[in-house]
Amino acid sequence: MIARLCGRLVEKHPNRVIVDVQGVGYDVHIPLSTFYGLGEPGSEVAFRVHTHVREEALALFGFATPLELQLFELLIGITGIGPRLALAVLSGIESADLVRAVRQGDVARLTGIPGVGKKTAERMGLELKDRLPAALGPEPDGQDIESGAMNTRDDLLSALLNLGYHRPLAERAVEAALQVSAGTFEQTLKQALKELAR
Repeated sequence: MIARLCGRLVEKHPNRVIVDVQGVGYDVHIPLSTFYGLGEPGSEVAFRVHTHVREEALALFGFATPLELQLFELLIGITGIGPRLALAVLSGIESADLVRAVRQGDVARLTGIPGVGKKTAERMGLELKDRLPAALGPEPDGQDIESGAMNTRDDLLSALLNLGYHRPLAERAVEAALQVSAGTFEQTLKQALKELAR
């Protein structure tokens, strides 16, 4: 089983990448959250990998963080959720938001993820609630929220710099996006990209 891949990024697309590891190209499926943190082709990358083996195929799913990998493996353990839907879930909601929504039984938030219906959202809540990682700890207080906002700002800036934007432009776009969008990381990043396109 392949558990980790380190190599050179050959191609990147929002849902998959090709990684060259000593002359061998690996096709790896990824969520949007991992895609946003990637550098340009030619840069070095490292993924935590879930190797999914079926009778007719072997597929690799790569993640930037241990939490993403852990949530993916929990999701595919739920009846009716396969690897593709699990990847869509992680692309449609930040990992921390997913944990929070499941803990709070927020079915409306979960059904807002493309591909997740009410029954699937309810199953996620029932089957994941007691199996979620404890690493995130209790609900954040005001100070943690402020710290989270700083982390979001840093993550957004890093994503834009990795996409090749100059720092002053990226900083202005991040500030503008944070004032307009109070959504997920992905939504705020999309808003920042809209600001840059103006």
